[in-house]
Amino acid sequence: MTIVKESAPHIRRKASVTRMMVDVLIALAPTLIFSFVVYPLQTLATYLTSLFIMVGAEFVYIGLRGIMPKDGQKHSFKERFNYAYKGKYNQNNILTPAISAVIFTLIMPAGAPIYAVIVGALVGIVLGKLVFGGLGSNIFNPAAVGMLFAKICFGSQPQYSAYVPTWYYSVSDVTASPTPLACINGGMFTNYEQYSTFDLFFGRIPGTLGEVYKITIIIGLIYLLIRRSIDWRIVVSFLGTFTVLAFVTGLSTMALASNVNPFAITLYHLLSGGVLFGATFMLTDPVTSPINSPSRIIYGMVAAVSTIFIRLFAALPEGVGFSILIANMVAVVLDHYEWSSSRYTWKKLLTMGLLLVIPAVIIVLAVIYGGMYNA
Repeated sequence: MTIVKESAPHIRRKASVTRMMVDVLIALAPTLIFSFVVYPLQTLATYLTSLFIMVGAEFVYIGLRGIMPKDGQKHSFKERFNYAYKGKYNQNNILTPAISAVIFTLIMPAGAPIYAVIVGALVGIVLGKLVFGGLGSNIFNPAAVGMLFAKICFGSQPQYSAYVPTWYYSVSDVTASPTPLACINGGMFTNYEQYSTFDLFFGRIPGTLGEVYKITIIIGLIYLLIRRSIDWRIVVSFLGTFTVLAFVTGLSTMALASNVNPFAITLYHLLSGGVLFGATFMLTDPVTSPINSPSRIIYGMVAAVSTIFIRLFAALPEGVGFSILIANMVAVVLDHYEWSSSRYTWKKLLTMGLLLVIPAVIIVLAVIYGGMYNA
């Protein structure tokens, strides 16, 4: 057997990295287009700004890495430019930051000021990708890094998450709370019925520029699965584990209040925030996800457990962004050569079982005996 050393993403079939990235852009297109329709000016400003910064930063990074060493001779700008970029800069160095720019745009709130977009995009591409070595070497999702950095720095400002007028829905159609997740933060479930399933599914709710449009996200997910550009194991393990734990949360709450519908709470969790968007476009990033099949299942389960725990027990209502970064760190451990393999051993199956059972028990105890439920 011949061992070949190469950078991620690791392709195991007859497909090119370029084709996979084009597929992701095509899958993102319906959500991006719908975002342009609902928030034309905000989406345009955020997208063009993040695209310019991320593609430009990648270009500058390649140039700095390829600076011609001093040899005592005088070289023209063209010679230095060719030395820095020829054979080192290709379409993948444009497509990858372009994808990150689209994802970053869609997970930013409509009211985010332009300086927050600039800082978030720059931090995302530099600290989330380029400091690790650029294309194929990063361990974190750049869009998630940028969004969370901008949220931590500027999220307390009123205009960051302020309601932006749009024809798609009005303030009279929605609650005064900034997002639907504010209704379930900290175990408070009594107000979840103020948003209908229809509104949640079609994005007629406050939120980000793109991750609220579930119908377009599902279209993109189906396309990527048909094209086999993402691994279904990550999507199924994440959404499956998240659904089970959300249902356990609903059942535990129903034990304290008989008027609570556990199915409605489960659906509310699935359609709120960035669960579907993160499962489709961020967790499945072939660079930051594990290599083999069992590890990818564990990877998805870790992200799901982190998401539901952050939603229920942490100070922030949304947990997908942080969960993606947590899962990205775990992916490095799962890929360690001493135990990484494509076989489903009993240890890995036990790990998967414990990742489902232990969090479920913790949720039941916390809701029933921990005083989480607020009547």
